[in-house]
Amino acid sequence: MKTKKSKCLLVSWILGAAYVIYLFTYFFGANANTSDSAEAIGVGLATALVTPHLIAVLLAVIFNILGWAMCKRGFALTGAILYAVSMVLFPMYFFFVIVQMILSFIGFAKLKKPQPAASDSTE
Repeated sequence: MKTKKSKCLLVSWILGAAYVIYLFTYFFGANANTSDSAEAIGVGLATALVTPHLIAVLLAVIFNILGWAMCKRGFALTGAILYAVSMVLFPMYFFFVIVQMILSFIGFAKLKKPQPAASDSTE
């Protein structure tokens, strides 16, 4: 029996992947090429502050993709929780992940619970 994939999880991981790409290009791309030493120190500090947030979002996207592709509730819940953790790690960027977190929790709630296998006990 083919299971339906969650559209909420799909949208959530697409938005999350786009945000991760943005973070990588912003903090490790254009801003990394600085000539002034004071500016380089500022960029380094900003990158160090945002890196835990970036790692949490990256892990959330990975778990979201796994939850969507395999239709597993545990992966979807883990992704949603990691989005919430990423908001705590860098509260100034909460608005970049709030939609993904909400969609992940909705996707988790809509996935079907696994049914226990029927036992052949003759009691």
